[in-house]
Amino acid sequence: MIVTSAVRHAAAGTAAVLLALPAPSATASPVTSTATVTSTAAVPSTATVTTSSGSLRTFLREPTPPARRYLDRARLDRKGTQVQPLSGAPDVPSVSALSWVVADASSGEVLAARNAHRKLPPASTLKALFALTALPHHEPSEQHTVADSELTGIGDGSSLVGVKEGYTYKVSDLWNGVFLSSGNDAVHVLAAMNGGWESMSRQMQEKARSLGALDTQVVSPDGYDAPGQVSSAYDLAVFGRAGLQDPAFTRYCSTAYADFPAGSWSYGIANTNRLLTGANGVGRYPGLIGIKNGYTSNAGNTLISAARRGDRTLVVTVMNPQSGGGLAVYEEARELLDWGFEAADLVQPVGSLLPVRTTTTAAGSGNRAVAVAREGRDARADGRAPRAGAEAAAAAAPAKDPAHGEEPSGASAGLPLALVGSACAAALALWGWRRRTAHRAG
Repeated sequence: MIVTSAVRHAAAGTAAVLLALPAPSATASPVTSTATVTSTAAVPSTATVTTSSGSLRTFLREPTPPARRYLDRARLDRKGTQVQPLSGAPDVPSVSALSWVVADASSGEVLAARNAHRKLPPASTLKALFALTALPHHEPSEQHTVADSELTGIGDGSSLVGVKEGYTYKVSDLWNGVFLSSGNDAVHVLAAMNGGWESMSRQMQEKARSLGALDTQVVSPDGYDAPGQVSSAYDLAVFGRAGLQDPAFTRYCSTAYADFPAGSWSYGIANTNRLLTGANGVGRYPGLIGIKNGYTSNAGNTLISAARRGDRTLVVTVMNPQSGGGLAVYEEARELLDWGFEAADLVQPVGSLLPVRTTTTAAGSGNRAVAVAREGRDARADGRAPRAGAEAAAAAAPAKDPAHGEEPSGASAGLPLALVGSACAAALALWGWRRRTAHRAG
């Protein structure tokens, strides 16, 4: 009844307005309004409109969306080398590593890979995940005095930077020990400062999952061989890319030399990443940023490397080369970096380092719209401004009958529309009759 009455009043108002309009003059010449739309060749995203008065108005047109590139994420689950070359692309180098990945650090696109998700022992490259997890918790200038208990449990044959109990170190010194000397003693101290060994393992596991690195199982945060501890070339590339987004991480992993304190004096330490320092006959790689190398008897040699050339940064991971000796991991990484910079624009990506995003179901979208609409109503009730997007979601949500809290049926919704249409038709007919009458009178 309320809707019908409102429609009746609206129709009456429309008729009254039309009756009040003056009847058109019989001698008046009609004004023809035309608009010519022409594309502006110089600026394809705009259009020029000529109005009836001869003036020009320029409007922005909808930009052409970029072409979508199909990405088959399951491709990286396959064995063997995965690459999609375009015309003119160089051949992928033949390297002996059991697993490797070449990826663009900015977009996360994987340019090529071999056995990307093969689970292998990571050795000290796992320290990249340790740094991603623990770095944000302490300022570099913070000082810490090492307790004897913090240096217990270090595995036999571990690489050490020389941390001593009873000595006081800045956090930045400890991180230099982690990245440059791959010091498991520095890792143990930093882990103790962040909840302890077991807690650190859990935190690292959670961090890996949050980044979409599902192949990694953390048992020993320093990367020391432990039953069940594995990662993959894909996950290591994920860790390397994430680290490059943290200025502190990037600063530590790209440091070639530093002084490490020892009470009243200090001694120099050098980064064990040969591509960074050029040591042991391995040539320095131009534009190398870092990131982390590793070795254990079980894992063999492993490496996460990143390099910048022009406006492009690549991340390359290499796990356990099968020939060429202990320095092969650097030379194989060099070959893959060279290939990546040359082929970056000549291959289609075979995967992505970005975590898979879950899609919202239609039911979930509807529930969210209702929740946001409710939030907007509640905000107005207590005087708060609704959250951005609340009004839009509320408008998109279906209207409900205030009396019953239900959506109107098709029949009841169509009746008011029919009444409005009839009223408008009657008003237009009346206006036309007045116009013809005025014409005959003229």
